[in-house]
Amino acid sequence: MGSSMGFLGKGVPPTQMMNMVMGSLYKQFTQKAINNFDDFHVAVLDIFNNFNSALPGRHFDFPTPDQIKVCFARWKEAKDEEEKKKLFIEFMSKSVKPSKLDDVTMITGIVSPPAAMAAKRAGENVSQLKLIKLIPDVIFVPTVTILAIVSAKLSRRMYLK
Repeated sequence: MGSSMGFLGKGVPPTQMMNMVMGSLYKQFTQKAINNFDDFHVAVLDIFNNFNSALPGRHFDFPTPDQIKVCFARWKEAKDEEEKKKLFIEFMSKSVKPSKLDDVTMITGIVSPPAAMAAKRAGENVSQLKLIKLIPDVIFVPTVTILAIVSAKLSRRMYLK
């Protein structure tokens, strides 16, 4: 039993898997007509959009337009298809970075549900907020949590600018 599990656990080597993934990405990339920077930009963003929609949980940050312009200039100067593929794979390997969840978002997501329940219980006793009893907890708590996370992200973006 142990030998069969060891055999099954090896799988595909990581470099071979990466080459296979990058090859299929490049094939998807070249199926689009790329005549100018806008076409190139849309094709790159489409790949990242496919990454983020297909992979559950983890999302990837898009490269900046300046990074894409530099890559497009190098890609356009490439003489043959193999060199273009190499440049594309190098660009994708450099720019595919998982998005990071900041501490503020994490803390807001953890603290918001109990705070929403406490606020609802306190609001039920205030005569002006008696209507809050009509909203079920199943709707109220997630709504308040999502609003708190969105406001935390927006305020953080405004603060960092």
